[in-house]
Amino acid sequence: MNKEVLASKQETVNEIAENLKNCGSLTIVSYHGLTVAETTELRRTLATKNAKMAVYKNSLVERALVANGTAVLDEYLEGPNAFVFSKEVSDAPAILRKFARYHDALVIKGGLVEGKAYDAKGMIAFATMPNKEGLLSMFCQCLNAPVRKFAVAVNAIAEKGAPAAEAAPAA
Repeated sequence: MNKEVLASKQETVNEIAENLKNCGSLTIVSYHGLTVAETTELRRTLATKNAKMAVYKNSLVERALVANGTAVLDEYLEGPNAFVFSKEVSDAPAILRKFARYHDALVIKGGLVEGKAYDAKGMIAFATMPNKEGLLSMFCQCLNAPVRKFAVAVNAIAEKGAPAAEAAPAA
């Protein structure tokens, strides 16, 4: 092979490996049958959540996975695939799941979440989870609930008023 071609392929493998290091989830989708307009719409929607969709040769993705020491996804690396990299674990799968409802040509095949391989059902399960901000909000509500209940109880006692002091006997 030509040295320039090999260098180009190695550069692509390095790019994929870098994307894998910086992402919380990688979702593999089959996009065969989507129009250019639909693909563009999907890319724009993903960009709003800092997710990136790219098309690479399956063999180059496999090399990048091996280079990163993550799970190998041989069973999903067949046919034309698009690879969606997302910093937040649930952002890209949620967008893809919603998009796939209205576009039958988009099929979620599987993916990686923090280095562990999941099938389509697993990636859809991640899609239904709240994102990091949602989880932090739920946690703060759990911490705030007992304090709030205590404050409501103290306020109710204060509004009820203290018992009137008994009149002192006249001597």
